[in-house]
Amino acid sequence: MNIVLIEPEIPQNTGNIARTCVMTGSTLYLVGKLGFSLEDPYVRRAGLDYWPYLQYHCCEDFNALYTTFSSHKFYFFSTRAKGRWYTDVAYTYDDFLVFGKETSGLPEALLQNKQPFALRIPMIEEVPRSLNLSNSVAIVVYEALRQQGFPEMH
Repeated sequence: MNIVLIEPEIPQNTGNIARTCVMTGSTLYLVGKLGFSLEDPYVRRAGLDYWPYLQYHCCEDFNALYTTFSSHKFYFFSTRAKGRWYTDVAYTYDDFLVFGKETSGLPEALLQNKQPFALRIPMIEEVPRSLNLSNSVAIVVYEALRQQGFPEMH
């Protein structure tokens, strides 16, 4: 699986996501301006000794990443997605799972153009907040891997 974080802001979340990527054999793509340095001790502490095993890439621009991998499916996760849940699609091993930054999610312009591929994790609507980014990534990645029979996992 390929996990894309657009402008992540909280180092601990990125560290936790990096750890999830290592333990699931997923590749992490960090896109745009990060809200921290990859040398930040919080990123490293959250990733612990998993960091050397992480496959990751930094990209300045989402459009370049999207163009480079245009033959792959991209799914966009947002509380503003309309109608489809993350469980409503059949994932493959080379799909890209795209998540926005903690404070504002995916950019509205990006989400508008990708609405047919926008998915949401169901949550209680009365609460004015959403799930933590690292929890959301873990929920989606494990559902995608479950659908594939947890390839190469024990």
